[in-house]
Amino acid sequence: MKSVGMQYLEAIRRLKLSGFQPKRSLYLSFVPDEEIGGYDGAKKLAYSDVFKDMNVEIVLDEGLPSTDGNYRLFYAEMAPWWLVIKSNGAPGHGAKLYDNSAMENLLKSIESIRRFRASQFDLLKAGLKSKGDVISVNMVFLKAGTPSPTGFVMNLQPSEAEAGFDIRAPPTADIESLEKRIEEEWAPASRNMTFEFKQKVTPHDDLGRPLITATDDSNPWWTLIEEAINKANGKIGKPEILSGATDARYFRQLGLTAIGFSPMTNTPFLLHDHNEDANARKLQLCNLIVVFSTLLQFLNKAEYFKGINVYESIIEAYTSYIPPGRDGVSRDE
Repeated sequence: MKSVGMQYLEAIRRLKLSGFQPKRSLYLSFVPDEEIGGYDGAKKLAYSDVFKDMNVEIVLDEGLPSTDGNYRLFYAEMAPWWLVIKSNGAPGHGAKLYDNSAMENLLKSIESIRRFRASQFDLLKAGLKSKGDVISVNMVFLKAGTPSPTGFVMNLQPSEAEAGFDIRAPPTADIESLEKRIEEEWAPASRNMTFEFKQKVTPHDDLGRPLITATDDSNPWWTLIEEAINKANGKIGKPEILSGATDARYFRQLGLTAIGFSPMTNTPFLLHDHNEDANARKLQLCNLIVVFSTLLQFLNKAEYFKGINVYESIIEAYTSYIPPGRDGVSRDE
């Protein structure tokens, strides 16, 4: 995010000019590929000796804009499962009726997925759950038919058909139940169907615990960011689970505190919309570590400058904090 990246750099510049002396080191790093999983970017950084030597305790990643006057803080995020379902069947004449064609089997799966999506969406619409508490499913492509020079052969039923789905699972989801649903209901082998994941991120750690950052007094880093935002005359909404996926997951998997935050209030939510701005890559700041993705916004000038003040307050608070029982902290931390 170009706006957020510049806000961080300007906040750091202002703190340096003011003579502020941090008790903790502040790291800036640039990593690629968040939009395609971050495997060659944040993941390699998180599991590197370089990162280990940084002795990081707090990770600050991107958040989402708010359409009202309250800043949004995110303590967890939904895990992307990019599912491709393939159906096979005997080809036949377009006028022939027979059971278990590739298209018929795939349509049965699409309808089953549509019903599940509707049940999750109903919980959201009724206010029984928030966006970060339901499993979202959206079909993103449908591929079938026999191509011809003018389009598709209209009197031939194809032998193969496939569809792609973007599934987002919150850390509170019953993952085993979802996997069973996919295998037995959405893509059963009994209907000549197979499936594969183009990406499957776990919302749990190696011990099966949800990847969630504490938002109470047990987590001083959460308390500090709330206090810092309030000190900068900002207001905070209810803590949320981020509906998208960010690089923060790699640091949560290491057991680190990770908070999603972007200082954008009174700003429309244009994530990957038609009028989203041009491409940008990411900036990262460790201990504070900050990771930026391609969530791009048209940001009002007043909001931009206000966000700089907020980041100044957060950076000052985080780099001044010494946990109880410690007389000092290495400058490399």
